Amino acid sequence: MKENNNLAWEEIKTNHIIQNEWIDFRESTYRFPDGREIGPFYSYSRRDYVVIVASDEEGNYLCVKQFRQGIKEVTTEFPAGGIERKDGKEYAAKDEVNAPKDVAEDALETAKRELREETGYESDEWEYLFAVPSNATIADNYAYIFKATNCRKSNGQDLDDFEFVDVIKHTEDEIEEMISGGKFQQAMHIMAWLLAKRR
Repeated sequence: MKENNNLAWEEIKTNHIIQNEWIDFRESTYRFPDGREIGPFYSYSRRDYVVIVASDEEGNYLCVKQFRQGIKEVTTEFPAGGIERKDGKEYAAKDEVNAPKDVAEDALETAKRELREETGYESDEWEYLFAVPSNATIADNYAYIFKATNCRKSNGQDLDDFEFVDVIKHTEDEIEEMISGGKFQQAMHIMAWLLAKRR
């Protein structure tokens, strides 16, 4: 089968519906490869983030429970959080790929910080697994996936004012059962689990 190398759409018009320090939510019109101009299509920019599959010295996995307003439920998931920026924005400029270190926090440093803040645990054994678009259909941010082993309790949680997070440990079998039963509801975290188990 012959590959079509002319599949890209050309963005010809953009309206920033909401553009502040938190999000850039856009309505765009595109020119298709066949010349038609079609819109609206919606997309947004948010900051990149990390997900950490972390296990303690006994081999139990550190999970967090918190409310997610999208599905309006308390979920069980892995520790995760946004890569902080020094320019006051929550997302990269549209043409910015891999923000320079003077603008964005390093992904590994973010992972270490988020694990410590959300769970009170630290690790000396880190492995970078993968970076993947968070939702390529509508968003331009990336998730950076890490694995941390032999985590040890070092201090209490250090949560933001708007964070209400409980830490709970689960065995491998319990996580598999939650995933199979639809009780581990973050798609990117399920992908992180599958990647971590392959290593």
